[in-house]
Amino acid sequence: MTELKPHAAHWGSFDAVVRDGRVVGVQPFARDPFPGSLIESVPDIVHAPCRIDRPYVRKGWLEGRRKGALRGGDAFVPVSWDRAVRLVADETRRVRAEHGPTSIFGGSYGWSSAGRFHHARSQLQRFLGLGGGYTGQINAYSYAAAQALLPHVLGTNEVLLGRTTDWAAIIRHAKVMLCLGGLPLRNGLVTSGGAGEHANEINLRRAAAAGLRFIQVSPNRADVPDWCNAEWMPIRPGTDTALLLAMAHVVVSEGKQDDAFLATHCVGWDRLRAYILGEADGIAKTPAWAAPITTIPADRIVALAREIAEAPAMLTATWSLQRADYGEQPYWMLAALAAILGKVGKPGEGVAYGYGSVNGMGNPRRDVPSFAMPAARNPTGAFIPVARITDMLENPGGAYDFNGREQRYPDTRIVWWAGGNPFHHHQDLNRLLRAWATPETIIVQEQHWNALARHADIVLPATTTLERNDIASSGRDRFVRAMHKAIDPVGQARNDHDMLADIAEELGFRDRFTEQRNEDAWLRHLFEQWRQNCARTGVETPDFDSFWSKGWWEADAPPRGEEYTQFAEFRADPDEHPLDTPTGKVELFSETIASFGYDDAPGHPVWIEPREWLGAVQADRFPLHLLSYQPATRLHGQLDPGRVAAADKIEGREPITLNPQDAAVRGLKPGDIVRVFNDRGACLGGLRTDPGLMRGVAMMATGAWFDPLEPGVPGSLCVHGNPNVLTPDVGTSRLGQGPSAQSCLVQVERFTGALPPVRVHLPPHIEVTAA
Repeated sequence: MTELKPHAAHWGSFDAVVRDGRVVGVQPFARDPFPGSLIESVPDIVHAPCRIDRPYVRKGWLEGRRKGALRGGDAFVPVSWDRAVRLVADETRRVRAEHGPTSIFGGSYGWSSAGRFHHARSQLQRFLGLGGGYTGQINAYSYAAAQALLPHVLGTNEVLLGRTTDWAAIIRHAKVMLCLGGLPLRNGLVTSGGAGEHANEINLRRAAAAGLRFIQVSPNRADVPDWCNAEWMPIRPGTDTALLLAMAHVVVSEGKQDDAFLATHCVGWDRLRAYILGEADGIAKTPAWAAPITTIPADRIVALAREIAEAPAMLTATWSLQRADYGEQPYWMLAALAAILGKVGKPGEGVAYGYGSVNGMGNPRRDVPSFAMPAARNPTGAFIPVARITDMLENPGGAYDFNGREQRYPDTRIVWWAGGNPFHHHQDLNRLLRAWATPETIIVQEQHWNALARHADIVLPATTTLERNDIASSGRDRFVRAMHKAIDPVGQARNDHDMLADIAEELGFRDRFTEQRNEDAWLRHLFEQWRQNCARTGVETPDFDSFWSKGWWEADAPPRGEEYTQFAEFRADPDEHPLDTPTGKVELFSETIASFGYDDAPGHPVWIEPREWLGAVQADRFPLHLLSYQPATRLHGQLDPGRVAAADKIEGREPITLNPQDAAVRGLKPGDIVRVFNDRGACLGGLRTDPGLMRGVAMMATGAWFDPLEPGVPGSLCVHGNPNVLTPDVGTSRLGQGPSAQSCLVQVERFTGALPPVRVHLPPHIEVTAA
């Protein structure tokens, strides 16, 4: 018998096709005009050979090889759930008693599920919070530098994450859109909380049909679809701030700035103007100054500045732009340029970030509450910036600066991770691997034997979303979707809530954790809370049983002709509607940031030469700038064992793209297996060439599971093609402490040895005798 089970994931909504207890296929959600191909990998992932079938413990950990042991090369021993629960509870109790709650690091950063109840991070942090506290993480790898910066400048992160100026307003009013980093469609395949409608392509096509002119500033022509007819301006990676400063110099020199807006809506213009003109440091930021930095001709910079000044314009940048050395600076300068020109708050104009970074940005929508699991309080209040994991493990008690505060790293004894994978999203994996030896115990709740599970001590098998009931919801999508359990759990897998409830029982707080609700009771409870929140805003919603039977609910679309421009009220009356900055205005110079005394993030946007870029001395040894990006074949590391990702690989390796001339000078041709390397590490890749990629630039997607040739040995060749063995692990600045993955120099050469197998999609070595 074949059944269809409604479901949702970060990469889309679908019906799971179930036959004889297995997921055998998927059918796209009928209301989604661009469902994409990612859902095709769902059956492969649910029934992958690398599923974790029962609890396991690292053999060396059981034998006492704990702190100081390099993880990743040991065998695993199967244990019963009862023993696994006792081991975890006993270790948690011991570490809390001996070292305090902050010695437990509750990781979980990641896109574990579109479902809002069975969300691993929420479940684990609720458990750890109720159990006495832990050290958490703040901000996100995707946009950490921006999250720290933008509240100082614009008073909000809504311009980055929330309800940005919508496409209806842009299409009606703007004539040109300046796109730093482009508008890559591949990023529109995914959104946190899932999507009933993939709207990015719809909105882009409407804008192109309306005649909106796109100007793409990016090393890669493909970062804007061909049918947008964008003008491509190739730029050397990491130099966007210099371009923006030079554009501002043209604006000021030709008197095109909006003096009235600067006087009434901004502070610090005198300080920034002096820097732009060179009065502050003796270096005028002219187009002639910026041209050799950016490789964009000076006359083209002049023409671009004039066009943006004279036409109604929206200025935007991808999230990837700030994941680089001093990544706060281009974001600040982009906002500053929009303010200098007086575009902030004009209908369809201004500045926003991320239109090309995730599905649903700028999607016209009604404000409807999202369905969500309430956040749990951490009684310790302890946290680290999201991308400072290795620093934390290397420097217990060490001091560091972050956003105006001096803080200290905890003495981490337990790392507990659920729903994320640092061996995917963190940088300089060989350095992380060495630091990974410092904790006494690493506990992981995982579905698959990915690199995180292989480098853990206690591995608890988690269900996939198809093996439990849940509800998917995203603030960028007007659909709320039921996620019906499609099959029974594979092996002994359990959902995060149930396994944590049993551990909580061992520790004496099960009832506080569960509130005496099972899965069904929790879903009904959370749904009823959501219904009440909707009712307060005048939105009618069905009862739970009606919703669950239908499988989805859709919020009304905005009335035809309705549009939204961010900061419109502030522009109309800055006294009545001030920004949430210290002055209530756009801060072109921030007294707050200046007071921190950071030389890597001063009081106004500046050009700081990146630590790694093609203008640096080390470019002689490593002459290619590697950009790592979100692929079109999976979500980060999720779906990597699936058919869509596999079909894109070259002899099982992640592709790396070069300009044909860069390949030719190295004697390389498409399809070759190459070694990509620098002083931090090396990986294999399969070569592709693209004349639309700027010379001197290489591109390689993130997400190929880390697969070292010698497991547990730092510096070993990643045979699969994970670019994070190459990327630097250094904070963007002391202000944001975000990741700097996009500032990375490498060399590429032909791989001439026997091609090693990719083993990470199969289980690791397991001792057959159960303990």
